[in-house]
Amino acid sequence: MPSLDLAQVPQRLATGAFILNSGLQKWSGDEETAAGLHGFASGTYPFLKDMDPPTFLKALAAGEIAVGTTLLAPFVPGRLAGLALTGFSAGMLGLYLRTPGMHDGNLRPTQQGTPIAKDIWMLGIGAALVLGNGQRRAEKKAEKRAEKAVRKADKRAAQAEAKVDKKAAKLAA
Repeated sequence: MPSLDLAQVPQRLATGAFILNSGLQKWSGDEETAAGLHGFASGTYPFLKDMDPPTFLKALAAGEIAVGTTLLAPFVPGRLAGLALTGFSAGMLGLYLRTPGMHDGNLRPTQQGTPIAKDIWMLGIGAALVLGNGQRRAEKKAEKRAEKAVRKADKRAAQAEAKVDKKAAKLAA
């Protein structure tokens, strides 16, 4: 089991709880909610137009629940949780960037775009989870190389000591 990096806990807890809560609320959403979210998303992502609004809402809710749970599960490696969050956030930011009226053209959100613009911090957290793990892995590899070098040096020292003992025994005889 991978060890949990304590520096990731606040990021994973805050973001995971936020996304999981959003997914659970959508899971029991009504027809009006389904139609509104489906219309908004399919206006930006045309391939969604063929999907039934309640089915879309359930799929979106399931995705949010999965990402939120992945972030909250301590046995899921940070890199994997970060990849899930980064993918989810990228999709949401795509919605923000492609929908007219969400930003003023300079990425600064309009009042209408502020609720979706918050996904930029989720993208940043996802990237930090992915990149932070790389440094940890590099440190572990360096530790393993150092341990191997110490074992090799100990073995050589033991062999040299055995040689010296053997020569000393010959001289003493």
